[in-house]
This record gives sequence, C-alpha cells and structure tokens, in this order.
Amino acid sequence: MPMTAVIDQPPVAPSDPRLAAGLADYHAACASTWHGDTPVAAVRFVVLDCEATGLDVRRHRIVSIGAVAISECRIDLGDSFEALLKVRHNTAATLVHGITRNETRIGLSEPEALIGLLAYLRDGVIVGHHIRYDLSLIDAALQRHAGARLGNLALDTGDLTRLLMADGAFVERPVADLSLDGLCSHFRIVPYDRHTAAGDAFLTAQVLLRLLRIAARHGRDRLAGLLQPPPPAA
Repeated sequence: MPMTAVIDQPPVAPSDPRLAAGLADYHAACASTWHGDTPVAAVRFVVLDCEATGLDVRRHRIVSIGAVAISECRIDLGDSFEALLKVRHNTAATLVHGITRNETRIGLSEPEALIGLLAYLRDGVIVGHHIRYDLSLIDAALQRHAGARLGNLALDTGDLTRLLMADGAFVERPVADLSLDGLCSHFRIVPYDRHTAAGDAFLTAQVLLRLLRIAARHGRDRLAGLLQPPPPAA
C-alpha cells in the first residue's frame, strides 16, 4: 500500500498567482509517493534547514532556507536549494545565523521563496535535525499565503539516532550527545559553516549518510524501517 502524502487543499486563494500554479504542481508530485517497502537507496531525501528571526513559529519569520538532496545514498550537490528572504527587522537570532537586515534587502518575498521551495521539494522525504521546527515555519508561511501545508513524509535525524540506539547500534561507542553538534562530533564531521541554513543542511546530510549505513547493517534498508517512531525517552 502506498505511503500517500496527505496535503491540505488551500481554502483561500494564494496571495501570488504563481504560488497557486506551484501548489498545483506540488500536489501532483505528492499525490502518490514512496511505499514503505521502497529500498532506501531508491528514495530521494531532501535534507533541509531554516534559519529564522526567532523560535516562535507564530510570530517569527524565515530568514533563509537551505537544502540538499541525497539520492542513491549519496549527497547530490547538484540537487540543492538555497533562498534568502526579506525580513523587516533585526532580532537576537542575528547573533546565531549572522544574517543582518541589510543583507536580506535583496532577498525574496515569502511567496517567491515558497514557489521555489515547492518546485524543489516535489515528493522528496524531508530530513532535518529537529525537523518539526523547520516544517512548522514553512507550514506557517504556506498558511499565511495559501492556506496550505506541506505533505511530504519527514524524518528526523535525532529520532533515527534514538531508534538505532534501541537496535543496539551504538553499544561499542555510545552517542553521548544527540544534538547536531554532538552527532557531528560522534561521526568526526567537521562542523563547517554551522548555523547557516545551507551549512546545517549539508552537515545534517553527512550525519544522515552515516545513519543510513548503520541502519542498513541493522536490517533497516526499507523506508518504513527508518520512519518507525523511536521508543519513548527513558
């Protein structure tokens, strides 16, 4: 049985006519997506990260989006996406992502960024570290401009790590820190360009590759095996 993405149809007219067309194409791409028994190597994963003006998705806005795809269990740098958005004000988050208001003046409007992102995503399985936050930011933007939400399957690298820990994958060398920095340290990945959307997406993609190899050794070589919820935290 196909794992079909559930997508909210927009109850209001999109604020940009091009966004309406982009949503139609996106709906078509996601109408019937990956099966649970799809081999992991056949799946297109889209590793995504957003930088924002703050942590409250109801009030704060996306500043930048970065994404890179993994196909055939390899990072495909030619299949990537990056967008800088206009923001109206500086916030304390500037100290984290380093993007100032002046830099965003040449950025895209939210509808323009969403149009590009939807065309890039298609039915890719979205991956990220604490990905629910990033998805909530994007969903909030889609709600504002089109009354819609993303419908892609999603995978959190933190959840996958905990699932593999329950499989006994890290008995010989336990994972001490489940943060992105902690996983980079565990897998000896140099955290270059940290706290930028594109940089964090690329780091998370490298973490995912390590996790996919470990998952395959533990019999999780099908998509459903990766999407299984991890056991509750002790």
